[in-house]
Formats: sequence, C-alpha cells, structure tokens
Amino acid sequence: MKALLFASRLIDSLNEWVGRVVLWLVVPMIAIGAYNAIGRSLDKSIGTRLASNTYFELQWYLFSLIFLLMVGYVLKHNGHIRVDVVYARLGARGRAWVNMLGSILFVVPFALILFYVSLPLVAFSVQVREASLDAGGLPRWPLKLMMLPAFILLALQGFSEFVKNLAYLRGVLPQLPSEAEGEVA
Repeated sequence: MKALLFASRLIDSLNEWVGRVVLWLVVPMIAIGAYNAIGRSLDKSIGTRLASNTYFELQWYLFSLIFLLMVGYVLKHNGHIRVDVVYARLGARGRAWVNMLGSILFVVPFALILFYVSLPLVAFSVQVREASLDAGGLPRWPLKLMMLPAFILLALQGFSEFVKNLAYLRGVLPQLPSEAEGEVA
C-alpha cells in the first residue's frame, strides 16, 4: 500500500503542477477575448480591421488547452459535477466505495479508450500538419496532440483516486480523500 500511495502522491503532484501552470492560460485567453470584442466593435465604427480569425482561434485554442489539461486537476480536487442524489446521503465509507469503483470501472477505462481512439486522429493530424481552413487560421495539429497527455493525466488521476479511496477503506488514510482538503462532495 505504501508504494501505491507514493505513486498516488506523485500523480497528484503532477496534476497539481499541470493544473497550476495551465490555469495561467486563463489570463491571456480573457485578454484576447476582450481584444476581439473591442476590436469587432471598433471595426464597425472606425472602418478598420482590428479583430481577426487568428485571435479568435487563439482564444478558442487556449480554452481547449485549459479544458483538456485541467481535467486531471479538477478530478483531483473533486470539482466535477455530481448528479447523484444517493451519493450525498451515503456515509464516508459508502462514498469511498463509490469513488473507488467509479474511478477504476469508469474514469480509467474511459480515459484509456479515448486515448486509444484518439491516436489515429492525432497521428493523421500531425502527419498532414492539419491547419485551420479559415483565413488567418492557426495550425490545428498541436492542439489535437494535447488530447493524448490530457487523457493520460485523467487516467493517472483516476488511478490515484482509486488508490486513495482504497487506502481510506483499509484504514491507512484517516480521512476520505475528497474531504481531506476541505472538499466536500
């Protein structure tokens, strides 16, 4: 169990680091979005072209990177939406069972299947150096390439959540992992 918890801490640290780095992409994404909105308004009034497809796509790409690369971080912090009325009524051990089984039966296989299914799509995109067809558009292959680490980060975090909930159920961890940092489900 010690080795699994060590691996879990490494995975948690990795997703925490990635999440904190990627979180900073929100700042340029918002700045570019504001520039695009102001530019489109000024385009009409002063007759110049300040906004462009390049900036619009860059904003979209940053949002996509945030969405893709933050998925493990959000899982680590128990930030995914729950629509389970039964889960909220369970005790800590019941929630640990649901978290553990959900991680190993759904999250990890889902992430690995998405990784596997995405491989040919990503490989083709990289091979042909896929780019946007819009005027001033950006290359799309680097963004599609980011799907692979995103699914790996999600699978790893799913495994980490499994380990932490198993450790709680075995009495190795004193507190339910999702509640350890003040995160209540």
